[in-house]
Amino acid sequence: MAKKRRPQTKAAAPRAMTGDIPVVGAREPCPCGSGRRYKACHGREAAHAVTELVQRPFEGLPGECDWVALRELVPAATVALPLAEGLPEGVPSVTLATVLPMAWPALRRDNGAVLIGLQNDTPSGDISRDLADTLRRALTAEPGTPVSAERAPGDGPRLQDLLDPKGAFTPTLHEGFEFWLEDAANASGEVAASLERANAAAIPTARLSGVDAAYWCETPEKNHLRWVMAHPEEELLDALARLHAAGASSLGENTRLVGSFRAHGLTVPVWDLPSGMRAEDTEKPAQELAERLGEALASDAPLTPEQRRARGGLTNRQVTLS
Repeated sequence: MAKKRRPQTKAAAPRAMTGDIPVVGAREPCPCGSGRRYKACHGREAAHAVTELVQRPFEGLPGECDWVALRELVPAATVALPLAEGLPEGVPSVTLATVLPMAWPALRRDNGAVLIGLQNDTPSGDISRDLADTLRRALTAEPGTPVSAERAPGDGPRLQDLLDPKGAFTPTLHEGFEFWLEDAANASGEVAASLERANAAAIPTARLSGVDAAYWCETPEKNHLRWVMAHPEEELLDALARLHAAGASSLGENTRLVGSFRAHGLTVPVWDLPSGMRAEDTEKPAQELAERLGEALASDAPLTPEQRRARGGLTNRQVTLS
């Protein structure tokens, strides 16, 4: 005798509700009244909002290109962050740091000052939202304590909501990580050893002063210039191809444009430099290249066959970091 099948029933579709949907346990009924579990209803939307990758997380912030550079290129740097609503009582300053000891997301010093680490792994696809959540928790943390990593709510504020949109973003680069400590000169024991290891691993890096977001760095075999640019990628690659085909894409003798990489929605061209070429030697050639690049960006003429070949070479050597 054939076994009777139980009639299948469909759960109701998510109900439209005005206002915010409360967050409940994943297996609990969704507060919208659909009859479905939260994780299969509005919880799915919340999870998607948290995990969806934001291609340009720093877009709209002052110094977007420098945010990308400090996240991906610079070992040791700090920047004062002005808040949109001013500093809360008991917080004398808020400082962005490339990295903090023990990879802490944030630290509140004994004097109440807040440091936020930029190069940490983040739990969602929106670095800006994760950093904003860390910043909010750091502002109310007990002085003298680090701030742990937590998943930010999908509808929480972003850095663009918390920082002063008219504030300056001026990185200060450091030779080492002494900025970790209020009194680095008297560090001893494990703290001193940790600081020494971090300093030994830092690649000497300098920010050029004559152009925006261009960073010189020194490696054992050769030096490099890595220049974060906000131009639309396709237009920038066309312009670089025009210069490359004309033999005008270098920064002088024994230098060459070797390719580029993508980072957080921006393009970062990279030049190889001879080991004797210091940051100060790169200033004038970089300014001259910026002028040539501006002219190439202004051209709307179709690429010539030679320029298309140059563009193909640049594209083939492009790497995506994020």
